[in-house]
Amino acid sequence: MTTTRLPALVQRFFIQRLVEQQGVSPHTVASYRDTFRLLLAFAAKMTRCSPSHLQLETLDTRLVERFLRHLEEERGNSVRTRNARLSAIHAFFQFVAINEPALGLQCQRVLTIPTKRHDHGPVEFLSEDEARALISAPNATTWIGARDRAVLLLAYQTGLRNSELRELRREDVVVGTGAHVRCFGKGRKMRCTPIRPDVLTVLKDWLQRHPGQPEDPLFPSSRGGRMSADALQKLVSRHAAAASRGCPSLQKKSVTHHTLRHAAAMNLLTHGVDLTVIALWLGHESSETTQIYLHADMELKERALAHTQPSGITPGRYKPTDPLLAFIESL
Repeated sequence: MTTTRLPALVQRFFIQRLVEQQGVSPHTVASYRDTFRLLLAFAAKMTRCSPSHLQLETLDTRLVERFLRHLEEERGNSVRTRNARLSAIHAFFQFVAINEPALGLQCQRVLTIPTKRHDHGPVEFLSEDEARALISAPNATTWIGARDRAVLLLAYQTGLRNSELRELRREDVVVGTGAHVRCFGKGRKMRCTPIRPDVLTVLKDWLQRHPGQPEDPLFPSSRGGRMSADALQKLVSRHAAAASRGCPSLQKKSVTHHTLRHAAAMNLLTHGVDLTVIALWLGHESSETTQIYLHADMELKERALAHTQPSGITPGRYKPTDPLLAFIESL
């Protein structure tokens, strides 16, 4: 049987397809990289063969499906994460199908693996009191505490994504009239987000007390480089745990950096900002994505309900007249 070396195809996929032909963002490359890091390690463990010696034929539908189950059952990943990993695998096999027609049948089989449907739970966000408690948690008299407070405050006010916040440079903060921060969002799109005066004061104080070069990270790690995604998440979790001691409602919430992004959106919505403006603010491709926030706040729904009038109809209850229908209704 003819076998095809996998390493060459993976290298061509990342360099030729993603970078040279599609010009995807570094975020997409990193996401696909993580998927293949996990997939190749899993395949190597299953076949007892080093990743550099794997053949493409090894990545058949059976192995890929086992890998997806491994993500959910053993690594504890969500269905959303499972689907994102599968999307990267599909993209790779689409590339292989075009460039290696002899492998088309195997590629088609892998491409038939479907994404999994999942429940869309309510958006979890912070109230203004909870956000205030979280932002006040860091000890601003220390270098790390001052950095963390500036990070949390900017994240809550702007709603920047994890990657967008971490990649900010000192020169991306524009002070003066029309103060704002510049960032590259999804799809390599430049976005400018206004900064409130109180947030600008904190940022200016941070920049003055901790000088550096314009191209340096705005919020560096303790070693001076960019913070990792995990480091930013741990930062948020650590201060959320500390803030929960004085704000008990935080104990019931799983606070992540994305929770601050949701909180920023809800803060704008509750103050009457239009959804299309919020979509631009968050860098959403479509305002349809932003509509999830309409369903998140019960107070908005209660205010809408207050404008309705009673129908005057006495509510009734449906009662099945047939035993079979009664059984079906009981399911």
